[in-house]
Amino acid sequence: MTNQAIPAEYLAALEPIQHYLEAHRTGRAEYVRKAFHADARIISFRDGTLHSLTVEEFSARFQGEPAADEAQRRRFIASFDVVGNAATAKVVLQYPEVTFTDYMNLLQIDGVWKIANKTFSAAPKAPAQ
Repeated sequence: MTNQAIPAEYLAALEPIQHYLEAHRTGRAEYVRKAFHADARIISFRDGTLHSLTVEEFSARFQGEPAADEAQRRRFIASFDVVGNAATAKVVLQYPEVTFTDYMNLLQIDGVWKIANKTFSAAPKAPAQ
């Protein structure tokens, strides 16, 4: 890594991802609404069935409190790329029972960066032996 400053445009594009991570850390739905564009969709497969949630449906899963096992959870941005007014992020959420890999598409709309869509995969962890 170089000693050069991170460009302001890059930091601005990263802000919705930081809000998203804060939503998971705190359990507060308002961070979800800050992170996502109102028309965004959260899409995944579960038990072979396609699931598609609105931002409001997704944010309803955040109950305002951190998860009971929050101290055991780890989250990080595995990759992040910005070109013009579009960006993509790969975010990994490692929880005691499952690892989620999130793929975010972001857009700068009217000067504000938002997550436009999220797809993800969930991989259950094998029980410890």
